[in-house]
Order: sequence, then structure tokens, then C-alpha cells
Amino acid sequence: MKVVCTQSTLSSNLSLVSRAVPSRPTHPILANVLLEADEEKGRLDLTGFDLSLGICTSFSATVIESGTLALPAKLLNDIVSRLPESEITISDEPDPEALEDERATLISASGRFKINQEKNVEEYPEFPPVEASEYLVLPVSALTDGLRGVLFAASTDETKQVLTGVHLTRTEAGLEFAATDSHRLAVVQTPVSEVEERSVETESNNGDTGGREDFEVTIPARALRELKQMLGSPKESQSIQLKVDEGQVVFDFDTRHLRSQKLEGQYPDYRRLIPQEFSRQISLDRKELLRGLELVAVLADQKNNTVKFSLDSDKQELNLSVETQDVGSAKQSMSAQIVGESIEIAFNIKYLMDGLRALPANEIKMQLNEGDRPVIFTPLGGIKMTYLVMPVQMRD
Repeated sequence: MKVVCTQSTLSSNLSLVSRAVPSRPTHPILANVLLEADEEKGRLDLTGFDLSLGICTSFSATVIESGTLALPAKLLNDIVSRLPESEITISDEPDPEALEDERATLISASGRFKINQEKNVEEYPEFPPVEASEYLVLPVSALTDGLRGVLFAASTDETKQVLTGVHLTRTEAGLEFAATDSHRLAVVQTPVSEVEERSVETESNNGDTGGREDFEVTIPARALRELKQMLGSPKESQSIQLKVDEGQVVFDFDTRHLRSQKLEGQYPDYRRLIPQEFSRQISLDRKELLRGLELVAVLADQKNNTVKFSLDSDKQELNLSVETQDVGSAKQSMSAQIVGESIEIAFNIKYLMDGLRALPANEIKMQLNEGDRPVIFTPLGGIKMTYLVMPVQMRD
């Protein structure tokens, strides 16, 4: 194999696929990035794979000789990222001065590197074939909006594996994204008109196509964070293809591909957790509330991390307060439009700030009933998002 490409192109693509390379691989070959050069197509493919998450990118290059190499991902990334912008030649041609030298060679304008390559490159695992029974074409902007609004709420507790993912559903209203860790719930809906303009459809194995409203899949949040990174700042007109079979999901975006195992198990019926009627409603400035929380959080107790909301309907005022016995106390006040009786209620301050940062509008609405019932935050404008957070018991 012998290929020539630019440092910037190689570095950006290498950085991306390396995110799927495990730091502690179960098989030594998985610590490598697979490089496949195709002379006929004039392309270089890079692949990283940890058996559950795989990322592949493809880009134009000058391929002098087709071939395949498996090189240590971290070492290769460390070298390429530090090189100045110039042409880079990667080759596994034997060195005439060292006939037994089977190392790969990387040559740039500023240096020459010899890298031990994986001898048994054929052992690098192939991606499982996709027998797509589900097929969607999504606007990238809708996908990134949905991920931005829910990813933070997915659980990190591996014992509740299905909750470590994002649940994606095709409904009559459009696409719905949901994530929960059982203490909070984030749901984002993208309207059907936005999706249909970019021909959202499903495709069965017999080639028939047609709208399906029962499409649903739970995808690991880790894979979706990598997908969000891969998409970057998409253009409004860009679309992405999502294929789903019995065991995996595949996202195809231009010359970049990400695949991941699906999460098995029944996702909770989260819609029934969202109250439909409320006795109190508050309109707030999101940025002002977030600034207030960030300030009082400095004195929050690290054990329970709790902030108290005191809603005063007479004064139309919201008071935030934190009291920590060994540190001190803090209080912030702000105006709010309150409908309903006054109440005191407490929250995990981190959960609140996570949700407020994700809400897409500056003006937000807070809806609640009693102090031990779920509280809903929604934006007044922008995409349709619901953030549910459970209050915590206040200490006397």
C-alpha cells in the first residue's frame, strides 16, 4: 500500500475514527485504525471499531498502490496531529536497507517515521452486514436539535442499560427523542412537516416504501454523542440516512458512517409520566434563572446539591436559596409571572441547570402542582421540548 494525502485531511478524519477505538481493547487488533486505500477510486478509508461502536470515514487521496494497513490508533493520531500542514505519504513498502523491516513508513515534509503495523490485518473485524428493515432519511438539523435537547438526560448507570440510550420514535407529529435517568426526563419533538419535506420514509426488505408511524429504536447515548461530534455544524439542507435492523443502527452521512448496537429491552412509557393538568404556572427568563442558579450553586451542599424555590404569587417573585451548614447560605430573587398559589419546592440544582442549558428559548414556562409531584419546564418558542424533573424532599 502507498498513499499520499494532506496532513489536515488525514488528521481530522483520524481524530474522528479514533473515538471508536477502545482505550482498553478486548482484542489487541482493536487498538488499531484500519486504513484501506483504493487506487481505482482514489480514496482512503479509515475505520475504528470496538465491536459495539464503529466509525468509518472516506476521503480523496492519491493512491499509488492499493492495500490495507492496521496501525496503532493513538500513536498514529499523536504523530499526525503534531505534523505541520504538508503532504503525507503512508506506505508499507519494504525498506531496501532493512529487508526484514515490516514496519509502515510515514513521510512528511518535516520528518520520517517508522511504525509497527499489525501483521494479521485480516483479523480486523468486519462490520456486520445491515439487513435494513427500517429506513429513514432525516434532516441533519432536526437530528442535532433533538440530540442537543435530550442527550444530557440519559442515564450513566450501566445496570439500567436501556436508560443509557436515547429513544427515537416516529409519530404522527413527527420525530420524537426521549431520554431519562428515572430522576428527570427530556423529550424533544420535531414537526412532521420538517421531516416530510426531506422525505422521511421507511423501506422494507421487499423494496416497498411508505410512511410508518410505529418506528422506534433505542440507541446508546455514547454512540449519539459521537454522531453529534461527527455531524459538526450541518448546513440546513443536509440529510442523514438511518438504517435499523434487528441488532444495530447505521447512520450514513456523506462519506462518514457510524454504526452502533441497539439497546435491547422495553423503554419506559415516559409519556404517561408527564402531567396534563397543573395548578400553578410560572413564566421566567431562562438566562436570568440560570445565572441565579449558577451563583447560589457555589454554596450548595455537595451531598444533596439542593436548591429551594420559593414562589410568591403576591409579590410575583421567585426566590432561590441554598443553605449549607458548614459553608454558609445564599439567596437570589427575580421577578416572575406566577399564576396559582405560593409554594416552596426543592430541586437537585445540577438537574435544573442541565435542563435550562438545553431549553432552546429564552422565555420559558414552569408548570407544577404540589411539592412532591413532577415539575415541567417548556420553552415559549423554538422547538417543542418538555423537561420533567422530580423535586426533592426539603430538610426541616
